[in-house]
Amino acid sequence: MPESAKAAVDELRERVAALHAELVRYGLVVWTAGNVSARVPGHDLMVIKPSGVSYDDLSADRMVVCDLDGTLVEGDYSPSSDTEAHAHVYRHMPDVGGVVHTHSGYASAWAALGEPIPCVLTAMADEFGGPIPLGPFARIGDDAIGRGIVDTLTGHRSRAVIMKNHGVFSIGPDPKAAVKAAVMCEDVARSTFIARQMGPLQPIPQDDVDALYDRYQNVYGQQGGSK
Repeated sequence: MPESAKAAVDELRERVAALHAELVRYGLVVWTAGNVSARVPGHDLMVIKPSGVSYDDLSADRMVVCDLDGTLVEGDYSPSSDTEAHAHVYRHMPDVGGVVHTHSGYASAWAALGEPIPCVLTAMADEFGGPIPLGPFARIGDDAIGRGIVDTLTGHRSRAVIMKNHGVFSIGPDPKAAVKAAVMCEDVARSTFIARQMGPLQPIPQDDVDALYDRYQNVYGQQGGSK
């Protein structure tokens, strides 16, 4: 690993380890499933969770560093089984700085149905700019999942995708934004799933979706701060 990358990697190891606790806090993961990664700015490297390690045992020094082909560069543990998917996203989406994967319950229920989540709540219009799209089924273990993520999200306003029969992948300009997208995806997946048991869903007209998205992305919150 280049000497110039070491300080950034050390900082990202701390950040990525802490963000995994947010997945637990919001009930998005069980056992050892799920992962967060971060691109190392200025280098073809990423920091990602090790495979099969309990969330209770995660720490900065257990995070591993891989190149953007998914090859281990530094660390004492094997990287996540989803590493090649994350790596493919970073290679093909240069604006992405963080990737998250979960099997959160309600979003995964939509994945099992093989349906996108329709835009029927203002929170969805705000955060995702429309429906949360459905990506294709892909086997775990190579970059097929990554290809599905990139193909589905390229040109789409959503920062989350429901991969068919699998679960959620979310992206962001940094890993915290990707975690937020995963949290919000599960929140709206739960509300819409419950609502559909009560009756037909009522989509928001596209003009209103566009206006809500523009306001949330450009006006809401503190200028220069987190939304």
